[in-house]
Amino acid sequence: MLKITKVKRNSIAKELGLEVGDEIVAFDNHPCEDELDYLYYCETDSFSMTVRDKRSGEETTVEIEKDEGETLGVEFEKNTAIRTCHNRCVFCFVDQMPKGMRESLYVKDDDYSMSFSCGNFVTLTNLSDEGLERIIRLQLSPLYVSVHTMNPELRVKLLRNRHAGKIVEQIDKLAKGGIKLHCQAVLVPNENDGEELCYTARQLFQYYPAVQDLACVPTGITKYREGLYPILDVDGEYSKKLLDTVDKLNAEFGVPFLLPADEYFVKAGREFKPAAFYGDFEQIENGIGMTSKFLLETNAALEGLTRNNGGRYALKKEKRSLLISGVSAETVNKRVLKECEKTIAGLTASVLAVKNRFFGETVTCTGLLTGQDILAAVREYKAQGGRFDEIVLPGNTMKEFEDVFLCGMTLDGLKKELGFENIRINREGGYGLVEILST
Repeated sequence: MLKITKVKRNSIAKELGLEVGDEIVAFDNHPCEDELDYLYYCETDSFSMTVRDKRSGEETTVEIEKDEGETLGVEFEKNTAIRTCHNRCVFCFVDQMPKGMRESLYVKDDDYSMSFSCGNFVTLTNLSDEGLERIIRLQLSPLYVSVHTMNPELRVKLLRNRHAGKIVEQIDKLAKGGIKLHCQAVLVPNENDGEELCYTARQLFQYYPAVQDLACVPTGITKYREGLYPILDVDGEYSKKLLDTVDKLNAEFGVPFLLPADEYFVKAGREFKPAAFYGDFEQIENGIGMTSKFLLETNAALEGLTRNNGGRYALKKEKRSLLISGVSAETVNKRVLKECEKTIAGLTASVLAVKNRFFGETVTCTGLLTGQDILAAVREYKAQGGRFDEIVLPGNTMKEFEDVFLCGMTLDGLKKELGFENIRINREGGYGLVEILST
């Protein structure tokens, strides 16, 4: 249900006599679970609504007729409850976290409403039949689904949940119900890769374009795996075979349906796919196409810089920039900075690839770097004679709306420990990097 916290003047709700504290309990006789119900019905022009009076507790059903897209003019008490994960996946990253970090990092969400609104991946193992029907009725599309495998027995094994095998039936109903799906498979070597991956891809492609793609993602392995399911890390040869399999399947399908994570290209030593391969980059938060988009944006930004400055751009004052990077992105970042130096006169730019000692050196992506590892790496760089006028820090090393690293260190804390203030945050990809380096 939704508890009303504000009723706007001259609104439909005001005309109906709704007050702060009243509760909306149903729309068209369907129980109201959260604000998604409200948003859906605001897009329709007629429906019934059941309201519970705050004083008497009496429930009244009223018929609503309004212009399509017009709201009722109410605000609600925020519901912070989320549907949590019921699985014990053999590859779960949360199970590989060290103790003592902030509580939110240990929350295992598996909430289809967050999948629809935020792009979070869900397994659907905690989804009831009513929940499935609600997704279709409200057209909560697209959804991001952690399929992993379409082999029911294998999925039960990998997710360690007896309900995990329902995925075949769930995908079928959702796709036929008009829901678009972005899927992923976290690949565990010798489990759901190879022929199993081929089987999964072919089963899912039967629903294309409702099932729009299947991301292939390597298992994240930290140093905190003692007592957990044994999983091999992937190397260059494995990555080459995986990319060959992906190319073969995509050729069979005639479209880029399987989307391999950027990490496979890095380990295989192969060129990244062109940006067009990734469409609208719907799976970029999954590490899919991030590098290609970054290269595309950087080139566009540099071209714009020269085009707007008579073919050449020069800094008013020479400077040395130090770009913080994860190990896997080091080569690409060096390549980008060379182009930036050619275009921006007076710029000297270097990459500092930071080893992840917090989670273990098998974790090489930039987004999982911690403040304490960055601090140690910069101190070592300085001790070896490295010099810089500014540090450029990728924004994905911190919380989205707060300058806090995974380890709990703040940006201000990093500046204080380094005794250096000029740390600039890039949250805008290639465009943001060029803007920082050129000013």
